[in-house]
Amino acid sequence: MGWFRAVSGTDDPADPRFRVASVLDAGDCKAAGAAVVLTPHHLLTCAHVVNDALGKELFDDSRPEGATLRVQTHGPSGAQLHEAQTVHWIPPRRLDGGDGPPGRGELEWAGDLAVLKVGAALSCPAPPEFRQMRVGQSVRAWHGSALSGSYADVRVKTCDSRVGYLDGALSGMAIGPAYSGGPLWSEAEGAVVGLVAACMLPPVDQVYDSRHVTRRSWGIPWQRIEAELRAAGAGSLLDRPVCDDDPAQTVLADLLSNVLPAPMFRADYARAVAERCGLGHPTDGSAPSPEEFARILVTEERALAALTEVLRSRDPGAVTALIAAGKLSAVPRLLSPREHDRLLALLTGLSDELVDLLPEAVRAALPLVAELPCDAGFPELLGRLEQLSGDSRSGPGELRVPGLLRAVEYVAVLCPAPERARLRLWADGVAARLGLPPSSLRERRADADEWALGRRRRTRPPRLLVHLVKAGADAFHLRLWSDDGMGPHRAPTETGRRYSAAETAGAVLALLERLCRSAPEGVRPVVEVLLDRDCLELPVDEWEFADADGLIPGVLGAEYALVVHCPELLRRNERFLADWRHRWEHLESSGPLRITGPSTGVREVYGKLLDRRDAARVSVEVSARARMEIIQVCLAMGVPVVLWDRGPAHEVSHAVQQVSDAPARALPEQVRSYRAKTLHRPADHPGRPVLAWADPDRALPELQLSEPTELI
Repeated sequence: MGWFRAVSGTDDPADPRFRVASVLDAGDCKAAGAAVVLTPHHLLTCAHVVNDALGKELFDDSRPEGATLRVQTHGPSGAQLHEAQTVHWIPPRRLDGGDGPPGRGELEWAGDLAVLKVGAALSCPAPPEFRQMRVGQSVRAWHGSALSGSYADVRVKTCDSRVGYLDGALSGMAIGPAYSGGPLWSEAEGAVVGLVAACMLPPVDQVYDSRHVTRRSWGIPWQRIEAELRAAGAGSLLDRPVCDDDPAQTVLADLLSNVLPAPMFRADYARAVAERCGLGHPTDGSAPSPEEFARILVTEERALAALTEVLRSRDPGAVTALIAAGKLSAVPRLLSPREHDRLLALLTGLSDELVDLLPEAVRAALPLVAELPCDAGFPELLGRLEQLSGDSRSGPGELRVPGLLRAVEYVAVLCPAPERARLRLWADGVAARLGLPPSSLRERRADADEWALGRRRRTRPPRLLVHLVKAGADAFHLRLWSDDGMGPHRAPTETGRRYSAAETAGAVLALLERLCRSAPEGVRPVVEVLLDRDCLELPVDEWEFADADGLIPGVLGAEYALVVHCPELLRRNERFLADWRHRWEHLESSGPLRITGPSTGVREVYGKLLDRRDAARVSVEVSARARMEIIQVCLAMGVPVVLWDRGPAHEVSHAVQQVSDAPARALPEQVRSYRAKTLHRPADHPGRPVLAWADPDRALPELQLSEPTELI
């Protein structure tokens, strides 16, 4: 053991049993299976263990969306209960590559992995090392309860990188039910080499004889686990910093030799770092060597910040040098443990209304950052923000202001005075530790004040962008963006999933609820549906989703102003882009252009639009056969607002006549009101109005229209 020690209640290496977690049955809270600690926030288990814990069929391949599992971790000080959710799901599948889950008679299968995420960091010992499974290894497994006497010792008899068969001796415990998902621990290698997947039991309805299988089970080799997790996008959980080759370690060791040459002072600062980071240390007055001190700075992610925190008052110049050296490593985080815990407490203490505004403030503070986990928990969001090096407005020789501090300033301006003062005092303290000039932080604070002032003056309603691509009769690929006036920002949707109409409505309404909470008072978001040219009459406004108790229906186009947009047509006819903006500028002043008549054709419409270059709103009332072609001509030639009736064509459309006289900017709400009337007065309102709306002043996200499969 080194000078810095993990606090585990013992001076011996941590018992590998403490890396076993229990996945508890939702019904009786007994162990349904086991899991292994993968990271301080993640557990790895088998997918069928999750299904079993939730009372589902073992090979059910549906993702347990929103389900909360109870898991229990173990350590020298006892067991701790956590709530966990599935973040990566690889259901059991047939080894031959066939569709569907494995049948009940199949003895082997692929997949069958699940990564669970817990809210708070696990207090059990650090995650184990992982190594490939090989024939001949002696490994140990534990029951899902992780009881010390529940271990079963087995040997790897065969391993083909997909399945490893394990045989046990006829003494001691045998692998059986509730061992699944647990780690296979190799004492010789000090590492986990796979997970228990299944055991082969003799027939229960026959008298046992020597021809029956005895104590044979099989596990998933680590080499297959790693390949499947990386293919599922979970590779970042497997990548651990390689400390022996960390480029910052040697530089930090040299700095510590100069800054803290005397062992007595080095011991004082080392004890302070250990206590702040929750590490143990000797009490005999000894000090770590500069090399060992440097090693902890590139292995414990908050140790370097903790050291600069206690060293700042004595030697500010050394703090600047240490921070600069720490940037050579990928491990050190921006905040010390105390700073992180304090900020987390401040954010957790905000009201629900302020928490709903948090994504908007963070995106406004950092508009160039592609994606941020704003919808995740505070720890995950802070972890991502800490990775941002800072903005580029610092002068030559000045330290860059970290992105996290800028984001905190934008959150602070939305808060009442007491919370705003506490967040700003926190930011002042971090900036002082980092050696940032006070003027730099004041400048970012002024930016935040200016943004908040503009936000209060904002008049345009927020919008939700919904991009739909048909993938079957009632199946769609879905992407969502929210736009609160600062540009579209991606909202999470399930990768690879196909949504039905009802599921799409449910996902859209759920996000709209959050947008309503952050919208200015009395303003409801607008839903803008991005469609291909062949789907412009898709009845998205009629899609319905019932709430959990089925009491209140949720009809999208009746609850919210819903418009459609076809970027494809504008993109393929770029010679009309200038006309599009020109027409939009005349939206309020130009009169509506009505296209009617059973014999109206494309050439006639083309001529009318060339003649009326200021026509910004067009209503189309033609035969059903010609309607869609004429609508596409209008949109392609840059008409920003087009109104028509999706129902059977009539000489005069009731829906169009009812709403077409409204002011242009009131049309979305007028169409919404008409759709609401179709629900309670259908006989008087037989129309099915569709409103295409293309505002050139509001940005669109990048759409890969030519390859719909890339949307996922």
